[in-house]
Order: sequence, then C-alpha cells, then structure tokens
Amino acid sequence: MSAGPAPAGTAIAWIDGPTPEGTWGDPDRLCLPLNDRGLLLADGLFETVLIEGGTPRLLAEHLERWRVSAASLGLAPPPGADRVRPLLAEAVARSGLTGSGALRLNWSRGSGAGRGLALPGPDEPQGRPRFWLQLSPWRPASTPVAVIVSGVERRNAASLVSRCKTFAYGGAIQALREARAAGADDALLLGSGGDLCCGTSANLLVRRRGAWVTPPLESGCLPGVMRGRGLAMGLLREERLSVADLLESEAALLVNSLGGRPIRRCGAIDLPLPAGVDGLWRRLLASS
Repeated sequence: MSAGPAPAGTAIAWIDGPTPEGTWGDPDRLCLPLNDRGLLLADGLFETVLIEGGTPRLLAEHLERWRVSAASLGLAPPPGADRVRPLLAEAVARSGLTGSGALRLNWSRGSGAGRGLALPGPDEPQGRPRFWLQLSPWRPASTPVAVIVSGVERRNAASLVSRCKTFAYGGAIQALREARAAGADDALLLGSGGDLCCGTSANLLVRRRGAWVTPPLESGCLPGVMRGRGLAMGLLREERLSVADLLESEAALLVNSLGGRPIRRCGAIDLPLPAGVDGLWRRLLASS
C-alpha cells in the first residue's frame, strides 16, 4: 500500500434531475441549486468508498451507516445498492478509471423546505432530497504522518451530529489548519471529556501491551466503517485513551476507508513505526 503515481482516469460526477436519468459531467461544472439545505446549512450526509478494479470495497457497510445516520437525523432514506451500483459502473466507464479511486456519495435534505432552520410540519409541503456522487482517481494513503493535539477544536460526545458523517467539517478544517501551521500533517482531536478521540478525518488506533485499541464512541468519535470492522473481527477493542497513553504506545495508526497512516510523531515525541501496520489496514478492508 505504498504511495505511487495516481491511477489513470479523470474525475466524473453525477447529480439527480432534472430528468430521471440525472446529469453527468465535470465536477467543476455541475451545480447545486442555491437553496439546497446541504449547501446552505450542511444539512446532509456523505460516504466515501474505496474503488479497486471497478469494485467498491465494503459498500454494504457504508450504505448501512448512511441509512442509519439518515434515520437518526430525520432525513429521507438515501439510495441503496440497487441505485448506487449501476451509477458506479457508469462512472467508472465514463472516467476511464484504472486501478483505485474514491467514490463520494452525497445525500442532502434538498430544496423546497423553505428558508431558515425550521423544517416543514407534517401537513406542509415537504422538501425534495437530493443525491449526487463523484468518482475521482485515488491511491490509498499509507505515508507515516506527524500530528499535533488540537488546542482549538474538540469533538462533542453528546452531539447527535457527531455520530453521523455529515457535510459539516468546519471544525476538522480548522484543526488541520492548526496542524499545518505547526509543521505537522494532521491533528488529533480530544473529546469533550478530555480523552483522545480521532483525527480530522480518520479513526485513531493505538497499540498497547500488544493489542490494538480505539477510543469508544462515548469519546465523540465517528463510528467509522473500518473501526467497526476491526471491532467485529476481534482485531480491536474499545478503551479510553489519554495523550500520555499515545505517547507511551507501541504504535499508532489513523485509519479510514481510503488508507491507513502510521503516526510517526506527536508534537515533539517520536513514536515507533513497527512493521505490519499496512497489513492491518488491509485486513480491516477485506470483505466479510
């Protein structure tokens, strides 16, 4: 899983409407209506799926999290595999993608629900949800990274939104800005209780006493697909983690569906980089 040249192909996007077939085009040219709540209020969800050889990895797990999150936030049910797979096949054909890519699936509450935060009541006209996707060439990330612990952003463990992969990534963007200003590659976020939670866009795994552990959901971390796979397979267990636990660990890894990046340094402290961490990410990615 070492870094290499980007896979061949160009980015392609699709958005539903105005015809039943939807519209294909360059991601820089397709547009959302200005009154879409996903654009105005970050009122929507997304999933990012790794594509290898034209095949989506762990698509069922991603679509299930998408469905559960939509129900939790009161959104209409998002599209299922019967809608996504044909669109993915066409996206691969149109883009000329070879090798691996990243598929982003987007689901917003859409337009037509009126201005402001409030949603229409049950007897009022309802908004129409909106679905769009983008496929881009992508090489799974595995380069070791230096991190800091963010001093400006935290995850809210009590927040319903924190448990869902929504469009609202403003906090993560600011934490990443903070990290880059400090000469690091990424930032770790604390939960509202002060324990370690996650990275800006990945779950945190830490090796302690020969076992891989990850912060519990009560820390405020997102229920990542790869994290869930590791727990289900018995490769991980949940455990509260402090910054000191990380600094004294045998290894640490940031994982999501698009890669597994070992942490080589936190602040001014170097961390061990044992062999085999790439293999762990691949085991988590393997189909059940």
